[in-house]
Amino acid sequence: MSDNMIRAAFRGQAGDLRIDMDFTMPGMGVTALFGASGSGKTTILRAMAGLAPMQGMLRVGDTVWQDSDRGIFKAPHERPIGYVFQEASLFPHLSVEGNIRYGEKRSLKKGKVPPVFGDIAAMMQIEHLMDRAPKHLSGGERQRVAVARALMRGPELLLMDEPLSALDRRGRDSVLACLEALHRELKIPMLYVSHDSGEVARLADHMVIIDAGRKQAEGATATLFAQLDFTPPDGRAEAGAILRATVRDQDRESRTTHVSVGEQTLTMPQIEGAAGTAVTLRIKARDVALALKKPEAISIRNILEGRISEIRDSADTGHVDILVDIGGGVLRSQITHEACRELALEPGVNVYALVKSMSFDRPGA
Repeated sequence: MSDNMIRAAFRGQAGDLRIDMDFTMPGMGVTALFGASGSGKTTILRAMAGLAPMQGMLRVGDTVWQDSDRGIFKAPHERPIGYVFQEASLFPHLSVEGNIRYGEKRSLKKGKVPPVFGDIAAMMQIEHLMDRAPKHLSGGERQRVAVARALMRGPELLLMDEPLSALDRRGRDSVLACLEALHRELKIPMLYVSHDSGEVARLADHMVIIDAGRKQAEGATATLFAQLDFTPPDGRAEAGAILRATVRDQDRESRTTHVSVGEQTLTMPQIEGAAGTAVTLRIKARDVALALKKPEAISIRNILEGRISEIRDSADTGHVDILVDIGGGVLRSQITHEACRELALEPGVNVYALVKSMSFDRPGA
């Protein structure tokens, strides 16, 4: 295994749930542990933290934190982790600064040089909150403080257990924006537990899908979201694809923004962001039509050249699922069997993908 990878394998019983998991995550960026409620996500996270001992193995880079076969088990306080729970769990008797400094003291006790306090506070956008008591903070502010406290421990791995689940939309957006900044600026690997496909699409580079205590799939987030046999466990997201794009320019007169995906350009309703800003686009399969020739005199603005990479019947919907490689990303389209047959579509055929609409996630990494 590469020395910048993290390998986790656990097996055992957690209440009525049988855990049998073995996965690998990159030693940089954000990995989502993604599954429905009750699938075992938190159990795996607690096992990695050493808080709920379970038979198995955990290797972080070249360091073994646990190997049951060899009798190795580092206690929770010996594992250089930061843990952010669903609830912020701040110390009520300490100010915001006191809570964050607590994490710093834990780092110093281990002989480590903690991160720069001011840098972490700025990244989490909490510099103005230092004198406040936790009870006077909003939900989003409490979670940003909790993340800052975890970071001040100087962790080698950051574990986050659905940190947005108890927040309203405004709080969720504020924390997500800070996590994106953390993703860009720090090199700490994060394992992010969630059952929300929108969060995962926006934040994670890599994902591990879990169901009933077992791994169902793992790989790059954009790749898995485009897989024809993948259904998000939150049950809310429709089939579609994720595209990583870059702002090219702004058209203030028409109130549109042009973004680049590989060598091609998409036009979308105006968003904030200077040229070069990275954005994430989610495009539903039902909003992508296909044509063999480039249409003319049509209201759809986004027409992308591509080549069909895969076709599969969708028994549940009665449609055909088609993946189209557009260079720099893959689109997914759902069309009828009749349309597929009349157009003689098959892998390798060049097509034009007509994108009728898309959703946008704010600038990210």
